[in-house]
Amino acid sequence: MNQSNMLTGSPGKTLFLFAVPMMIGNLFQQLYNLVDSAVVGKYVGENALAAVGASYSITNVFIAIAIGGGIGSSVIISQYLGAGNIRKMKTSIYTALFNFLGISLFLGVFGAFFHRQILIWMDTPQNVLAEAGIYLKIYFYGLPFLFMYNILASIFNSMGDSKTPLCLLIFSSVLNIFFDLAFVIGLDLGVLGVAVGTLIAQGISSIVSFLLLMRRLKANYQTNGLSDSPQTSDPQKIYSRTITWKMTKIGVPSILQQSIVYIGMLLVQVVVNSFGSSVMAGYTAGMRIESICIVPMTAVGNAMSSFSAQNLGARQPERVKQAYKACYLIDASIAVFLCLILHLFGNTFLSGFLDASSGTEAYSVASAYMIFQSFFYIFIGLKCCTDAILRASGDMLIFTLANLVNLALRVFIANHFAHSWGIQAIWMAVPIGWSINYLISLLRVLTGKWKKIHLI
Repeated sequence: MNQSNMLTGSPGKTLFLFAVPMMIGNLFQQLYNLVDSAVVGKYVGENALAAVGASYSITNVFIAIAIGGGIGSSVIISQYLGAGNIRKMKTSIYTALFNFLGISLFLGVFGAFFHRQILIWMDTPQNVLAEAGIYLKIYFYGLPFLFMYNILASIFNSMGDSKTPLCLLIFSSVLNIFFDLAFVIGLDLGVLGVAVGTLIAQGISSIVSFLLLMRRLKANYQTNGLSDSPQTSDPQKIYSRTITWKMTKIGVPSILQQSIVYIGMLLVQVVVNSFGSSVMAGYTAGMRIESICIVPMTAVGNAMSSFSAQNLGARQPERVKQAYKACYLIDASIAVFLCLILHLFGNTFLSGFLDASSGTEAYSVASAYMIFQSFFYIFIGLKCCTDAILRASGDMLIFTLANLVNLALRVFIANHFAHSWGIQAIWMAVPIGWSINYLISLLRVLTGKWKKIHLI
């Protein structure tokens, strides 16, 4: 068995080295929508950018469902790997793949039929409704590819391999850039072009990922290791309702946790839309910058989840505590770096999405959003790492409560104060939600009850 090194060595160093490819990989994943926005913003126009932005809040919810479900499944996979039970680990992998294929097909069909109604419900302005509908409909067609890639990436991560998903994302992102430019500039397909380009790139990536995983399981993980019962010659189980239930108990709150940012964006987008298309375009550009900046924080949190799950499966909670302390130093360093970069070069980044001379209001909104949020990224980093311990141990009640409080605060402040305080109330709500979420989860971690829970 090609065992990962998460169970030995320096916890802080192991966590950091495992998280770095995840950070880079998640950045490339953001390139899908970032490239879509940049291409239409620069080569089509402000209304096209607003149209993609209106869809962005919706599509990110589904990305969060895919990532959160994948992380929830990987907790069970990681614990079986840490315990040396390869037969159950492989059953968990097959079960997760079947479950997410079914979920993605259902959501894809649902979205393809009701995409326009969703946009209308969000009060999308009439001048961008048609183009937003085109983008969103094509996106729903590709939802099975999106889901399958993300669950496959989570499976690789659960086995201690964060480099393979990174290589696949780089490959897929380069494909996406090529198709976007070819369809928009070469064929003049506008919003339709970036949607189709994204679908093709994700499809290729998910198929290659699946083939690599099957090859990895066959070559490196034979079912001849330790097990809860003596190994037999019985065929390897490819589906387990018991494991599905275990994954559901971890996966649903994990989906919620991953979705908080994007569900908040979706609900707040309704308020933003009421300010008009220029503010929508500015808010879209600002969110693009934020989506890049929170990637290192969420990647460290996701790495902490896999690290904790493997070590808890091996009954090594002290290594989890040591890695958690290292998270504070890692997140603080990243937060300071991001703040400095945005203050020095933030307007340069915004110019990739907006033209300051042709969209003055949009540019002003985007710049204000970006600068304000730059002071508070430390809080989402601490929140993600603290939540990771609760999720990896299966301590989900307080985990879920903390994330619901986060969501409720963001939506409440945006809806009740945006039209009296101005659009600034929307971005003030974000760090408030992050910090309260972190404090609730921290109090739970300090009790130490997470060390006494046994998932497998």
